Amino acid sequence: MSYTLGMNAKLYYKVGGVAASGAWVELTNCTDVTLNMTKAEADVTTRGNAGWRATVGTLKDASIDFEMIWDNSDAGFSAIQNAFLDNTVIGIAALDGPGVLSSSTATGLIMDTNVFDFTRAEPLEDALKATVNIKSAYSATAPEWTTIGLN
Repeated sequence: MSYTLGMNAKLYYKVGGVAASGAWVELTNCTDVTLNMTKAEADVTTRGNAGWRATVGTLKDASIDFEMIWDNSDAGFSAIQNAFLDNTVIGIAALDGPGVLSSSTATGLIMDTNVFDFTRAEPLEDALKATVNIKSAYSATAPEWTTIGLN
């Protein structure tokens, strides 16, 4: 049996987007990351389906939700916050391992994103946190599900 613990998965960012120059940087100040992938559907039911509805998948949609400790001195926090405030694209790699920054391989989604939610929570008995939602962006670089091992 093989499995990966969530704490061993990695989230990376690249300021300026996937195709930008510069290195991928691990986003270590994040918790409970959720990679959402869905597909829209089209009805292709015909009279030949013997009374059964027929459906095919169409466009895919990807978004990532996570929380970050509100830490203005953290470079990753600042990169996400700036992408939100400046309406700029930021490259994201959501991987099941450390493939971007090591010689090992990892599988996941790499895409240019826009930050759509950057909400600050202020609970009485917990640290301030930002709730973040990012979605695939308009870009010359299409989202890609891939297995990588970049150094």
